[in-house]
Amino acid sequence: MPPRILLADDHVIVRQGFRALLEREGIDVVAEAADGHEAVRLAGDLRPDVAVLDFAMPLLNGLDAAREIRTRSPGTRMILLTVHTEDHYVLEALYTGVHGYVVKTQAAADLVQAIHEVCRNALYLSPTISRAVVEAYFAKASPPGDVLSSRERQVLQLVAEGKTTKEIAVVLGVSIKTADSHRARIMRKLDIHDTAGLVRFAIRRGLIHP
Repeated sequence: MPPRILLADDHVIVRQGFRALLEREGIDVVAEAADGHEAVRLAGDLRPDVAVLDFAMPLLNGLDAAREIRTRSPGTRMILLTVHTEDHYVLEALYTGVHGYVVKTQAAADLVQAIHEVCRNALYLSPTISRAVVEAYFAKASPPGDVLSSRERQVLQLVAEGKTTKEIAVVLGVSIKTADSHRARIMRKLDIHDTAGLVRFAIRRGLIHP
């Protein structure tokens, strides 16, 4: 039976290209998502074999979506598509529980192989990923520190996308007061005290595109 794939990327043309590539190889794309929240919902409903997640998606980035999918659909293997090759991004993804890390510039060549590898319970990293990162992971080096919690990263992303506190509360299903306290805590932890500074930080972290 071919693997069942959930494909999540906010660019329709990119999704269509990947779908065509995968279906040519006999791989079954069971659903597509345009943002991280939709990806999490579909993964919980459909329990795909593999979720292919773009890192920089609106509302919820691919890494935090992977964290939630791991809880909702533990049997789903996860592949992160990203432009980032820096060591700390790769290590953070591996410690999050991502099974494949595919660099977007090589995705056409790597994605099919990555899907087959992770379906065999193997780990797949694009060839350009530093060997030292892989060795550090298998040596159980300490995961990279992140001063923000997963929920705080979600709020930071939504702030950087221009959402108001009320809109953030609706997206996350929390009260306005809770959303506001998350925002205040983020500013305190990062020692950043204006929205423009939060946007710049989110861009540096790869949570949103500049």
